[in-house]
This record gives sequence, C-alpha cells and structure tokens, in this order.
Amino acid sequence: MGLVLLLALAGLGLVGCSPADEAADSSPAGASSAAMQSGPAASSEAVQPSTIFLVRHAEKADEPEDDPGLTPEGRERARDVARLLVDAEITHVHSSDFERTRHTGQPLADELGLSMNLYDHGDPGPFLDEVMATPGRHVIVGHSNTLPDLAERLGGDGYGEIVEAWEYNRLYILTPSPQGMETVLLRFGAPVSP
Repeated sequence: MGLVLLLALAGLGLVGCSPADEAADSSPAGASSAAMQSGPAASSEAVQPSTIFLVRHAEKADEPEDDPGLTPEGRERARDVARLLVDAEITHVHSSDFERTRHTGQPLADELGLSMNLYDHGDPGPFLDEVMATPGRHVIVGHSNTLPDLAERLGGDGYGEIVEAWEYNRLYILTPSPQGMETVLLRFGAPVSP
C-alpha cells in the first residue's frame, strides 16, 4: 500500500491485519468486461488489481421496505467514504444494484469522474473473477451479509459477521502480496454502536 494512502488512513482506527495464503471460491444487475473499463486505462502486463476496498452501504432508511435509500446519517457516511478514498488512486467503483449501495458509492464515483459498475450480489463469482483480472484499485460497495464472504472469496480475512442493525463503518483493504492476500480492517466516519 502506498505511503500516501497510509498517511491518509493514519487517523483511522486499525482493527486488524491478516495475510491469507490462498483465495477462496463462490442484488440484481451484472458487470461486464466493458463496464470494468470505466477507469483509466491500465497496463496489460498487470494480472491482479493492486488494491481492493470493500465497504458496506451506509445507514439505510426504513422505507421503502424492499429497496430503501440512505438516512441523513447514511448520506454523510457516503461522503465520508468519498473523502477517505478520493486520493487513493481508485480506478473502479462497483456496487450491488440497490439504492443504498449505489448511493454509498456515488459520491466517490462522482468525485473521481468514474461510472458506477453494477454487480450481481447473489452470484458474485464471475464479478470477482473480473475484478481480479482487471488491474487498478477497486472499491466494492456491498452488504452486511456479503462483505465478509467477498473478502474471503478474494483470499482475504472476513473478520466475522457484520452486525446488520448498526455496523456501517467497516472498510476492508485487500492487497495482493507474495504471501497471499493481505487484509487490513479499518473503522471510519462517525462511531456506531448498538
């Protein structure tokens, strides 16, 4: 991870760091190879993304029940994500196709001039294969019940279940290394508690 990113994250609470030795195996709307090209052109020599950031959608509203957007606190947390990652050289922003996830990633995508790539959270295997084959720095916005699994499928540490009712502040940073996928878990934005 670059020095600039480490300095930008210096004020955050480090929760854990873990290298993993091997990658693990296997929302509406799918990502395509063309959609992965939304960021700056990458060198064809690279075979792995340099860094993958996983973040849960921000605080969700109660209504509508089937696809709620964000609360005022959630909109502020989405802006926190954008402020935190604006200088991290992000090249791709991905979201499941729900209001709360799209609205969490959109401020960052807008700030960077990137389009939002949608993926199928119910069948993430093909999407994750594309992410691993697409060089660059990827932000993936997901859900409490998908992020630990995504981290593990990418070869990192899922750090256990996310508390669905209130835990909106996890940020996973996964970086390939010779020892496997290194995982750093950080907390960001306003504190959350039960």
